[in-house]
Amino acid sequence: MVKPRRPRKPSTTWLPFLRNHLDVSWAIDFCTVPTLTFRTLFVFIVLEHGRRRVPHWAVTPAPSMAWVVQQLREAMPYGVQPRYLFRDNDGIYGHGVRAFLDSCGIEEVRTAFRSPWQNPFIERYMGTLRKELLDHVIVLNGRHLERLLAEFIEPYYHAERPHQGLHGDTPASHANPPEFAGPTKLIATPVLGGLHHTYQRVAA
Repeated sequence: MVKPRRPRKPSTTWLPFLRNHLDVSWAIDFCTVPTLTFRTLFVFIVLEHGRRRVPHWAVTPAPSMAWVVQQLREAMPYGVQPRYLFRDNDGIYGHGVRAFLDSCGIEEVRTAFRSPWQNPFIERYMGTLRKELLDHVIVLNGRHLERLLAEFIEPYYHAERPHQGLHGDTPASHANPPEFAGPTKLIATPVLGGLHHTYQRVAA
């Protein structure tokens, strides 16, 4: 085949695109949780790529397109919104999610079918949620699951759990830890009944 005289520059591949837009990209996804009575609950997660923070989450026994759109409204108060929103091809999203994102000026980025690696940050978060919480508890009902998630996400995941992708920092960032002139001691506070602990250094 004859090569063109001025070949086009190769387009940006998927992973560099993800890295170049970390601070302006979010992702959404669902995971399912069985309860003690064999009901299935759906956990909806919104994740910021830049700091791996969860600005919004919700639990429902029956998700719908309208419900997802309402959750996105609640996740973006007062103009706080991403430039790109990554999602898979779940039929729950329907046409309404795309219409809502277009009205907000947010570009929807849909991953290819059966390609979870294209949405790596939220897929890893879902794995963390299962390995560090859901695999260790039996969920009684929706209210019980909401309480577990609230205790896991806010005091532990955001404030205490270090991330390799953040160079050992946490989503809430402890860039300037307090300094102590004298001896100190470490205090451990149990989270989720002792499943995890938070640690704080105080003066001895």
